[in-house]
Amino acid sequence: MAIDIKAPAFPESIADGEIAVWHVEEGDSVARDELIVEIETDKVVMEVVAPEDGVIAKIHAAAGDTIESEQLLAVLKPGAVSGSSPAKGAGKDDTGVAAPAAGTDKAAMLGPAARQLVEEHKLDVNAIFGSGKNGRITKDDVVQYMKTAGNKPAPTQKAPPAATPAAVVDTPSGERIEKRVPMTRMRAKIAERLLAASQGTAMLTTFNEVNMAPVMALRSKYKEQFEKTHNGTRLGFMGFFVRAACEALKRFPDVNASIDGNDVVYHGYQDIGVAVSTPGGLVVPVLRDADFMSLADIEAKIRDLGLRARDNKLTIDDMTGGTFTITNGGVFGSLMSTPILNPPQTGILGMHKIQDRPMAVDGEVVILPMMYLALSYDHRLVDGKNAVQFLVTIKNLIEDPARILLQI
Repeated sequence: MAIDIKAPAFPESIADGEIAVWHVEEGDSVARDELIVEIETDKVVMEVVAPEDGVIAKIHAAAGDTIESEQLLAVLKPGAVSGSSPAKGAGKDDTGVAAPAAGTDKAAMLGPAARQLVEEHKLDVNAIFGSGKNGRITKDDVVQYMKTAGNKPAPTQKAPPAATPAAVVDTPSGERIEKRVPMTRMRAKIAERLLAASQGTAMLTTFNEVNMAPVMALRSKYKEQFEKTHNGTRLGFMGFFVRAACEALKRFPDVNASIDGNDVVYHGYQDIGVAVSTPGGLVVPVLRDADFMSLADIEAKIRDLGLRARDNKLTIDDMTGGTFTITNGGVFGSLMSTPILNPPQTGILGMHKIQDRPMAVDGEVVILPMMYLALSYDHRLVDGKNAVQFLVTIKNLIEDPARILLQI
């Protein structure tokens, strides 16, 4: 009996999704839990896997199609599949990947993207090794072949990354090439939210600077012992800032609140969003109940979220909620910036690059590792005085880390 493969049930915050890429074609055999299609939504990329062993009998939605919650994607004919292993007589190369049997029509082993490249560059398909399932030739196989054979795609035909905007380049011949690329769904949503934040809030930014020497000395003294004690978790800077933010948010609840129409919602908990850069754009997974997390818990969770963000493994739950956000442009070398609010939140803290600067200390000039801090806030709810004092509280806690533990 055929099995319908449907899109996941989207939460209320996501209206629809878009088929990003199919990893199989009609007639392909699949194993249980094998990835068959990726769906891109406004927030995350969802993976749909095969519910049973079988053959993909029919695909009902093409790449690029917009789909709704629980929409039919494909039909699977279940059961043990003959021919799911390599064809008789097929060998394996030195990497252990099955090669197609002698006499196999290799043109039939091309995926759609690979076929397009082969046709564009008039390549000999029989000379291309297929690393995919049952010897299928993937786009990466074709690209690798062209590099090895010295037949790199011409600049006019090379497709830029999906999230890259239209670019103009000069070729060696002087020809000016222009490429128009549609925004990904995630990038379009990010653009929409940033525009809404700048137009729909009374956003202001206040700045301060913090001496990072005490935290750096603490890390230097205990980093090895910390890592051994906490099963390989490294002691970073973000854990200190998350803990400092939690304490400051308790003292200044307006910065931890949100505006809902004519109401102000005061949150009695601290769910801290940590901005993470991914190839598809900036995402903000959330540390829930961060005020109850230890430094080790925070660092371990941030690392886990960062790895899953990089691999498009974040879930909707990971991205939902958040009462305050921290972003660290310093990892990319930013010395100072004005972070944009993440509505409906009313505050976002921007960390930046640590740089040695001459500072006046007790009448003497001392070189200290300093970091500029920026707090963007919604002036409709947060007064300037509270915003400044909030940032000063973070500064004081970071410059004297014992205060974080003592909550003073």
